[in-house]
Amino acid sequence: MTALEAFLAGAGWAGAERALLAEDASFRRYHRVRLGGRRAVCMEADPDRENVPAFLDVARLLGGLGLSAPRVLAADAGAGFALLEDLGDRTFSRLLDAGTDPEGLYALATDLLIDLHRRFDPAAAHRAPGPYSERLFLEEAELLVRWYLPAVTGERVDGDAARDYSDIWRGLLAGARGVPETLVLRDFHVDNLMELEDRDGVARCGLLDFQDAVIGPASYDFVSLVEDARRDVDPGIAAAMRRRYLDAFPRVDAEEFDRSCLILGAQRHCKVLGIFTRLRDRDGKSGYFVHVPRLWRLLDGALADPALGALREWLDDRIPRDRRTAPPAREAG
Repeated sequence: MTALEAFLAGAGWAGAERALLAEDASFRRYHRVRLGGRRAVCMEADPDRENVPAFLDVARLLGGLGLSAPRVLAADAGAGFALLEDLGDRTFSRLLDAGTDPEGLYALATDLLIDLHRRFDPAAAHRAPGPYSERLFLEEAELLVRWYLPAVTGERVDGDAARDYSDIWRGLLAGARGVPETLVLRDFHVDNLMELEDRDGVARCGLLDFQDAVIGPASYDFVSLVEDARRDVDPGIAAAMRRRYLDAFPRVDAEEFDRSCLILGAQRHCKVLGIFTRLRDRDGKSGYFVHVPRLWRLLDGALADPALGALREWLDDRIPRDRRTAPPAREAG
């Protein structure tokens, strides 16, 4: 009996049929399991590389707020297993690919953020996640320097230049903090959102992949939604969702919100360029490079703002525009 089979048996699912449901950019796999008329999803994670307890804590926190994170049916965090409610297959991505009206889906996602940001109180939350600290912010931004830049230019950044890059981001972070702090799910985009037809209100929006949640700027998940690394979002829809969000929070300064979105969007694009390169060069997953042109379009759009002038100059110096593409394949050996 495998460890997975033993876990399922201990959870009352001995002999369940299993089918691989999904693998993602992390060290997690998901299996759909069936036994009689019951159906669930079993998450199988590397406990040395994935924070399963954090996933369970955030799932329960979101469920306590009435939001549709998968209910935890059973778990063995030490072994990396969790048996979860099966939310189905209607991800926003699949619905959009099938021609569903995008504005309705983006409005539902925005309304979920509004509801979460209205009701979540970091001070009152039981076992709330840690802060989106300066250290974490910089570590994410530095993924571009550690992985993408050497892969695309063939050169490593010297210590002084790397420190200059970090100092630029350290200065920008203050400008991202001018909005209220709340629960930030950090991967809030259409691949991780689901439409649940049997639920009402914001509970119609199912949530996946939230184990990296932190307490940070309310703008982060919004910009993650409307500046998606994997999908073009119509500018008109993005603008309508911005109005929808700000109309719900009249005390939030619109200029501060826009500044925060600008900075966090640029930081996220730098981070994801590094992550996609790491996925290929460390983990052997090269399929994400198809999105690199979109990431640079989004990042170049942000860099046109004078507030990011120092970052634009640094990138122009180290990554010429003709190198802003998918890194070439590594040589064998």
